[in-house]
Amino acid sequence: MPRVIRDTLISARELLVTAGPFLLLAFVLLAGAYYFLKPAPPKRVVLATGSGQGAYEAFGKRYQAELKRHGIEVVLHPSAGSRENLRLLRDPESDVQIAFVQGGASTSQRTRKQEEEDASMPLLSLGSMFYEPVWLFYRAEAAKKLNKEGVIGEISQLRGLRVNTGVRGSGIPGVMNRLLEANLMHRDDIVRSNLDLTDAVVGLLGGQLDAAALVSAPESPMVQMLMQTPGVRLYEFAQPEAYARRYNFLNAVTLPRGVVDIPRNVPAHDMVMVAATCSLVAREDLHPALAQLFVQAASRIHGAGGWISRPGQFPSAQGSEFPLAREAERYYRNGPPLLQRYLPFWLANLVDRMWVALFSIIAVLIPLARVVPPLYEFRIRSRIFRWYRNLRQIERDLAQGSEPQAELLERLNSLETKVEFIAVPLSYADELYALRSAIGLVRSRMNVSSAG
Repeated sequence: MPRVIRDTLISARELLVTAGPFLLLAFVLLAGAYYFLKPAPPKRVVLATGSGQGAYEAFGKRYQAELKRHGIEVVLHPSAGSRENLRLLRDPESDVQIAFVQGGASTSQRTRKQEEEDASMPLLSLGSMFYEPVWLFYRAEAAKKLNKEGVIGEISQLRGLRVNTGVRGSGIPGVMNRLLEANLMHRDDIVRSNLDLTDAVVGLLGGQLDAAALVSAPESPMVQMLMQTPGVRLYEFAQPEAYARRYNFLNAVTLPRGVVDIPRNVPAHDMVMVAATCSLVAREDLHPALAQLFVQAASRIHGAGGWISRPGQFPSAQGSEFPLAREAERYYRNGPPLLQRYLPFWLANLVDRMWVALFSIIAVLIPLARVVPPLYEFRIRSRIFRWYRNLRQIERDLAQGSEPQAELLERLNSLETKVEFIAVPLSYADELYALRSAIGLVRSRMNVSSAG
């Protein structure tokens, strides 16, 4: 091996040995920070949706596709609706971590025990995602018993009709109870049923029901089908603003003329409605990176607007009944993190989550690293200086005459041979040559002594 390469390798080895403890300390600190901060999100998350053929399920499938791009598996958990979703989120035995929750679903009367249980499992909102209008579909034939036009103009006209108010566990029964209450009606004033969405639609079309209430986004396939079904009409709220003022989880919205089917002009005129706001609600322990991914996905899924919302109106930090998650608040205030605009998500998330710990570790290591250069210099120079002890002993024995000069010469030759094979970086070659000069000086003295 050429001497220059050997000297370079020696220098690198000594530097590695010298800095090794500090590199090991840095690695241990980084590993500890990674373990406690857990910057990498779980690869699986469970999202509670709702009944089949509903808007929650449709949106859930879109979230599945969005997060799959980042290697996250979104498992959809069917449920009866918002009330059951809240129960699943608050149940420590459930694996549901995030769910769609309709506005008003958390304001029902609860016992003290239930409130204490809720407090033990705090929930956070990722923002309001879309409007869920109250769709009250009724059969025109049934309404003709009330008037020849076959139009229901007031909630009170539902008295005595067969009305499906939504399956228990969903948010629909609670909304309908409030609408009945606002119109001075009791629960028993209607012939109530609590069928799920599919059965309710079948019952309405088959004549077993006179009316069916849905609280769903317009994207629901059942809503879109009923809007275009002959003989089925949609109740138009005459006092939407009054309901919105009385119940803070309701909003007055407008279904524009022709938005369902422009060629057929469905609906035939602008229809005023009331709508709840659906939020994405998560457990407090949902990984921050997952919260960030869901909010970004929500912007792509819900940001384009729809039948009753303007582009950019959703997702929104407003209108949720739960505290806003920190990651969601950060997104609504500043948009996506800067690094995620230029780096892959996993790398940007790692840096974003670890930078505080990284700078803290650097702040600790910088003072300690100052001792590395002196230690490195000491290790290199010690490869040379340790031979001066042997040379001094030979010189001392020569001056005292304690050993024959032949033995001293043999010791000197052995020392010179060993020094010949000392490898040091070029920056320390002057000290190596100084040692060789010192050996030559002792050899000269020895020669003079033997000549004398």
